[in-house]
This record gives sequence, C-alpha cells and structure tokens, in this order.
Amino acid sequence: MAPVLITAAILALLAALWSFWHARRTMERLEEMLDKAIQGGFSEEHFDESRLSRMETRLAHYLSAAAISAGNVAAEKEKIKSLIADISHQTRTPLANILLYTQLLAERDLTGEVRGYVSALEEQTEKLQSLMDALVKMSRLETGVLTLHPVNGPLFPMLEGAVRQFVPKAAEKGITLTLVPTDAAAVFDPRWTAEAVCNLLDNAVKYTPDGGSVSVRVTACEMFCRIDVTDTGPGIPEEEQPKIFQRFYRSTEVRAVEGIGVGLYLARQIVEGQGGYSRVSSRPGEGAVFSLCLPRA
Repeated sequence: MAPVLITAAILALLAALWSFWHARRTMERLEEMLDKAIQGGFSEEHFDESRLSRMETRLAHYLSAAAISAGNVAAEKEKIKSLIADISHQTRTPLANILLYTQLLAERDLTGEVRGYVSALEEQTEKLQSLMDALVKMSRLETGVLTLHPVNGPLFPMLEGAVRQFVPKAAEKGITLTLVPTDAAAVFDPRWTAEAVCNLLDNAVKYTPDGGSVSVRVTACEMFCRIDVTDTGPGIPEEEQPKIFQRFYRSTEVRAVEGIGVGLYLARQIVEGQGGYSRVSSRPGEGAVFSLCLPRA
C-alpha cells in the first residue's frame, strides 16, 4: 500500500510542477507578446492549435485593426486641420471687409433710423467675427492642431497684460478692477494662459453690475499656483456649476446678456492642456470665484 501512495504522491508532485512550469511559460509568452505589441513589432510565431496560438492570432488581428483605425483617425485629423485652416482663411477677409464698410457707412450723414441699422449691422458683424475666432481656437485645441508650450516663469507680467485689456471696459461700468501683486511662478504657456485669463475677465466684467468689483489674485500652493478671478456678479446656482465649462452652455440667468458660451470652455481646455485644472465657487447673489490652477513644476 505504501509504494502505491508514494508513487501517487510523486505523480501528483510532477503534475503540479508541470502545471506550474506550463503556466509560467504561458505567462512569459504572454508578456513577450505584449512587449512586442507595445513596441509595434508583434507577429504570429506559433501556428498550432493551442489556445496560446489562437490568442496570438486574435491579438494580431486586433493590432492590425487598431493600426488601420489609427491611420483613419490621423487622416480625419488632417482633414479637420485643413478644414479649420480653410474656414479661418475664407471667412476672415469677408468679415473684415463687412466691418470696414459698416464703419465707413457710420461716418456718413445718416438719418436716425438708418444709423440704427448700421450700428446693429456693425454689432452683429463683430459678434460673428468673435464667434468664428472662438470656433477656430476651440477646434484647434480639440484636434491637437494647436500645441501648447508651457515654460517656467513668473505669473504677474502675464496677468498684468491681461488685466490691462479690461481696464476701459471696467471703467465704463464703474467697476473696480484690481490685480493683487505676486511673485509666484508656474509652468505655463504665456500666450494661451493669458487667453484663458482674459476669458474669465471678460465674463466677470460682463456680468458684474455697474459699480461692482472684479479682482485677480494668485495663491501659491504646494503643487499648483491658483489664479482666482473674483466678481460681484449675480452668482451661479449650485446645480449649474458643473455645466458652465461645457461648450455653448449659458445660464438661464444671463441669457439676456450678449455671449456665445465658449469662453469658459476654452479656458478649461487651455489650462488642462498644461497639466492644470479649473473650478468655480459661487452662490446666487454673492458673486463667483473662477480659478485656474497651473502646475508649479
């Protein structure tokens, strides 16, 4: 009886060792297949009827389909890039000419009614021009045509230039516009980060009532520098706050004010493209704080 038990134990041990060796070989082969797939050099090497061979075949088919799909995406991206360039080029000149002729008409001796028509035409042309510019920027960011180039540098010069652009508009409404001095630095693309800050400032000045205030302040945290644009506008209900960074979204509270609803979306795309993030803090009737957080390193 004892020899039978010993033999059975030896056979069980050998079976366990073979099973372990086979599983290890299979895992090693799978790792090798995945490594080659990641490096782009995968090819079928085993053509037997084993499960591993069938997996090789399926993986090869998948990678082939993925390569074709990637090629199609790249081709579509190039088409979109060309389309954006065409739209930008073809519309810029006609819009500029319409605006020029409208301004020339406004200089003529016109009756009150006609002058009103000309003024409305100029206003709508400028709005269309802003919309086209925003759509082109948005498309370039979304398709990766526009590349951001973040560098380490001080934030204050960029913020000072952005705030300076809105001093006249704020003065027209009697709004106090304040930039708190800072020596903080971050990693950011100066040109496009200024565009994002200007979008926040444009909204803040636009929606803040006459006599209100808008401020820009930087807070240096451990990993990020936070740019806060604070206003004394109508505020944003909590249920709308997750939506306001979406494309073309406009709150029901401010739809009477001119706007197209892409400024916040562009600001978010720009800051996220640099490894940062955006957020808003607000209560109805208490204004809002829009924040852009940029990495410090």
